[in-house]
Amino acid sequence: MRRLLQRLVRFLFQHLLRVELRGWEHYPRDEPRLLIVANHVSYLDGALLAAFLPDMPIFVINTQMARHWWVKPFITITRHISIDPTNSHYLKTLIQHIKAGERVAVFPEGRISVTGALMKIYEGPALAADKADAAVLPVSIEGAQYSLFSRLDGSARRRLLPRIRLTMLPPRRLTADASNNRARRQQLARQLDELMVELAYAGMNIDQPLPLALLEAWERHGGNRMILQDAQQQRASWRGLFVRAFALAELLQAHIAGQDHVGLLLPNANATVIAFLALHLQNRVPVLLNFTMGSNDLLGVCGTARIRTICTSRAFIAGANLDGLMAALSEHVTILYLEDLQPHATFAVRLRALARSLLPAWSYRKMAGPVRSNEFAVILFTSGSERQPKGVVLTHRNLLANVAQVRAVFDITPRDVILNALPLFHAFGLTTATLTPLLLGTRVVLYPSPLHYSVIPEVAYERRVTILFGTNTFLLGYGRGANPYDFFSVRAVIAGAEALREDTRRLWMEKFGVRIHEGYGLTEASPVLAANSNRHHRNGTVGKLFPGIDYHLEPVEGIADGGLLQVRGANIMAGYLLPEHPNRLKPPQTERGPGWHDSGDIVRFDEDGFITILGRAKRFAKLGGEMISLAAVEKLAATCWPEDQHAVTTLPDLIKGESIVLLTTRQNADRGELVAAANREGLSALYIPRQVLVVSEIPLLSSGKPNYPGIRQIAENLITQQ
Repeated sequence: MRRLLQRLVRFLFQHLLRVELRGWEHYPRDEPRLLIVANHVSYLDGALLAAFLPDMPIFVINTQMARHWWVKPFITITRHISIDPTNSHYLKTLIQHIKAGERVAVFPEGRISVTGALMKIYEGPALAADKADAAVLPVSIEGAQYSLFSRLDGSARRRLLPRIRLTMLPPRRLTADASNNRARRQQLARQLDELMVELAYAGMNIDQPLPLALLEAWERHGGNRMILQDAQQQRASWRGLFVRAFALAELLQAHIAGQDHVGLLLPNANATVIAFLALHLQNRVPVLLNFTMGSNDLLGVCGTARIRTICTSRAFIAGANLDGLMAALSEHVTILYLEDLQPHATFAVRLRALARSLLPAWSYRKMAGPVRSNEFAVILFTSGSERQPKGVVLTHRNLLANVAQVRAVFDITPRDVILNALPLFHAFGLTTATLTPLLLGTRVVLYPSPLHYSVIPEVAYERRVTILFGTNTFLLGYGRGANPYDFFSVRAVIAGAEALREDTRRLWMEKFGVRIHEGYGLTEASPVLAANSNRHHRNGTVGKLFPGIDYHLEPVEGIADGGLLQVRGANIMAGYLLPEHPNRLKPPQTERGPGWHDSGDIVRFDEDGFITILGRAKRFAKLGGEMISLAAVEKLAATCWPEDQHAVTTLPDLIKGESIVLLTTRQNADRGELVAAANREGLSALYIPRQVLVVSEIPLLSSGKPNYPGIRQIAENLITQQ
């Protein structure tokens, strides 16, 4: 009878919910003891597992839940264990069933998610698997959170028949080598938590073109949902975004024929996202250009990326005083002003765009042709903080993998409002602060400059922003000038691109009651590699490594407790475009083989997996046979003078080879105060800068990072003048 019901329910799910099975070949038919773990997003989850698992498992059901009338029909036709988690004996019951050879299914979250993302993971299933010597089989349920049977009340569009994807990972065993019980429990609990995060990441579909992923978000959240807004009060729904993108794609066709890469030189505005999408609809690769570069650097970038046409805006060029830059660029590339295309947006063009939006996926495939997930999706350029900018080529799969990783770690929901003032020509502003929320159905408010310290708090207050992205420099600027109530609606602040200072962290906590989650990434990683979150947070670290990323620490002479971080994963770039070889892609590779990327950062992992950045490999000075982190010297200066800005560089020294020089905005800075601070911190005299130079400001890049080539040049000039 149960087999017949299972087949009937499976048939209904396959045809009504279009259930997609991935990784089902991993099911271990010969495993004698098996614990099946799954994320819990709806009341349908148990029925889905019962319908599609080859063997009917015993389900672990909370005693309180089993008493509901609408649950009883399900449990009467399935095998189940009713367990009270508050009873200390519940684990014994679970272990007994596993040891008896039963296949047991459990939801380690213990409750249905109210965010659609992963919630708290209980350690019980990990302890049971360990005691019973059972393999753990992870199964991801994706899509059921958008059904009428979820608990996303008001935070997402729920539908009667959403698409559902069930992803199975290979079975594995949890292991612990600790000698005492408490440490052993912690090790097992940590492994189960990491497994569930990996499962959340694996459930996302990253093997598709970016436009199809955006269309999938449209289907889930509704075409009329407003998802984009800018400082000009321009708004766009999913349908409106694609209608405008289809129209612009048609208008661009004649101007970019035969060109693989097209430059975009635009501010944070709806028009930039529309142009970015329009180029994808034409199967062209957008190259997002940094308009704060000088003309020589931008011309070099155009040569490296083989750009023949740059799309920009007359209003933007006039407002940003970039006429001279455009004049220099126009001698080598074609400048296409988007305003000049408006007269050609006839009624027929708009009507065709509207018609294409009725069948957007079909229209995209017809217009763009076949597009694979490993093809180029965007070209960004490194900040050039230490050398000439390189082109970083990111594929569709790279971008979608990083979005999936962010989603597995953070609980960003469609109810959130995200403010992004970070420039889109940086991966932090493009992938993390724009594409990720869009793909999760979250509204994005774009603002053109992160330097408007007095305006951005007002924007956050007016738009009731809930999540804010920024760098330490920008967040410190916002925090100092803002009214304590400006960020009343903000529930999360995520910082990256530079080290988060303790005074910035303390300011936001004391003034706004908001904890800043510090993360770490590279343009080459699309960009995020690790981050703190509500589920796992440790001050002074950049959080835990994202799921789906392998890492290796290469030993560094003089560094005993860390190493040079090398990474590999689906989010790691396709390769570099180098100025000296613009026609050749240089894929990532280290001594460990292809696909591995050398981050250039020296890091330390603690016993719980949290990462501390010790410094850039090239930002260490070797003094007296000891490796001195310049970042640590900057931290020392910040501890000593928290209200000021500081940057450290090195200059040649005839005796020691090199010497450490501090640039600071601290007026009348006294080196003796640094000596006292170093003594308090227990640092050796090698961490005290040889010279302290007072400047009016520290030069920054548009990303908010210190401009170290410029800093070094200033130091050389000031010392020469002495």
